[in-house]
Amino acid sequence: MEKIPMTRAGHTALDEELRTLKSVERPAVIAAIAEAREHGDLSENAEYHAAREKQSFIEGRIKEVEAVLSRAEVIDPASLSGAIKFGATVQLVDEDTDEEKTYQIVGEPEADLEKGRLNIKSPLARALIGKEVGDSIEVKTPGGERSYEVLAVDFI
Repeated sequence: MEKIPMTRAGHTALDEELRTLKSVERPAVIAAIAEAREHGDLSENAEYHAAREKQSFIEGRIKEVEAVLSRAEVIDPASLSGAIKFGATVQLVDEDTDEEKTYQIVGEPEADLEKGRLNIKSPLARALIGKEVGDSIEVKTPGGERSYEVLAVDFI
């Protein structure tokens, strides 16, 4: 099976989510199902069907998180240096708009563009891999072709 690269913080967050799902969410939904059963006829019991649907979602998410964690390869960005690679925090400037952006290149499970965490499989991250400060890149995005210049690279 293919390993899933992730940072220590991403691994810890997923591990905490799994713990919460198993120790808080799962028991709560089991209790909700038991309570809904006490209301009688299950065929017309909306509370029962909603609780069963939530249980299905929780069990599916538990399996998904367990699968990701079992294939996780934790990489410490602080031990890396040099050209841009997984874990790098990269400061870019859009050569057309002069807008500066900072991203950390992370694994798919922990990617969150709004928080500046860029999926390593994204077109921008793939274009950045191997580049250094001062390099320019061209990226095809859904909004058209974009040009960026690498201003800084840090491994925190």
